[in-house]
Amino acid sequence: MSEYIEHDSTGVSVGVVQKQTFTFAEPPDAMELESGASLGPITVAYETYGALNAAGTNAILICHALTGDSHVAGYYSEADTKPGWWDNMVGPGKGIDTDRYFVICSNILGSCMGTTGPCHIHPETMDPYGLDFPVVTIGDMVKAQRVLLDHLGIRRLLSVIGGSVGGMQALEWAMRYPEMVESVIPLATTTRHSALAIAFNEVARQAIMADPHWAGGDYYGGETPKLGLALARMIGHITYLSDESMRQKFGRNLQDKTDFSFNFDADFQVESYLRYQGAKFVERFDANSFLYITKAADYFDLEKQYGRGSAVKAFSRAQSRFLVISFTSDWLYPTYQSRSMVQAMKKSGLDVSFCEIEAEWGHDAFLLPSMRLTTLIRSFLERIFDEI
Repeated sequence: MSEYIEHDSTGVSVGVVQKQTFTFAEPPDAMELESGASLGPITVAYETYGALNAAGTNAILICHALTGDSHVAGYYSEADTKPGWWDNMVGPGKGIDTDRYFVICSNILGSCMGTTGPCHIHPETMDPYGLDFPVVTIGDMVKAQRVLLDHLGIRRLLSVIGGSVGGMQALEWAMRYPEMVESVIPLATTTRHSALAIAFNEVARQAIMADPHWAGGDYYGGETPKLGLALARMIGHITYLSDESMRQKFGRNLQDKTDFSFNFDADFQVESYLRYQGAKFVERFDANSFLYITKAADYFDLEKQYGRGSAVKAFSRAQSRFLVISFTSDWLYPTYQSRSMVQAMKKSGLDVSFCEIEAEWGHDAFLLPSMRLTTLIRSFLERIFDEI
């Protein structure tokens, strides 16, 4: 039986929030990237909720997934009808209680949602970067987040929390800045991509680059590669769902028809749904950012970066306590990958808890309202906070 509910009735909204920006790495003090390239200036978009306590012990960093942004909770105006992407979890009285914790969420480096990425202006050419934007890594994203936290006066984090690509960032935080991180909650994530995950990302990238309007990444100011980006989103969206969720939601139901059209229109509801998701996505996301972020996720390899091929050696760097959560129907980052991560953590002597949540909705289950998930996160954070 699934432990998911349609609505989480606990807590209230954080209300109207405001996106903020912080700029650093002004030349000649550009930020050095893992590739050896440098980047600057860098603007980071972020949002905060709640208040930092006098001791500075209640700060939580939330890291978003591939196409997410800094808008994790609340609304941008009283008339806004769409809340932040994890509004069911973040807010007064919710799993991540903003009456108790100071919550920060920043948009990742390379994105198109306020933080510097390939669609932003190159300071030397005064044109969009396009493919002149350097390839960035998960480590580079975390390094930029660290600069933001220094700017906000945060010296230690009660927890770093993230799902999917956000979970990779959370793990990277524990490795890169172990002295700063009290606890980590990685959800539906992995220490490195499988061949299957890399393959799906590569097909999605090729879909974008095959669009004639991609123009080698130099499409700004003209026609954009909408068809390629829509197809990439359709491919990705399939990996976020599950066979059971698609069966329940669509089955083989026809879309406003009583029989087949005998042409290549969207006969089935699932076809129409994927086309809709693709069309909606191109309105808000940049194709080049999709290329850069998926490549960063593919490059992420905790074992190689910190353990010379050994997850146990890698996690021996960490000083955090961990709550690792996976979902039964997640076939993009299946539970065996989380179990392997947990085993390596235990062999490294870390304090780690693990839970596999029964859920029918696939990889995206971590984003959906769940009393089980809410209770796990709330209890873990309360324990860590009370102990320190």
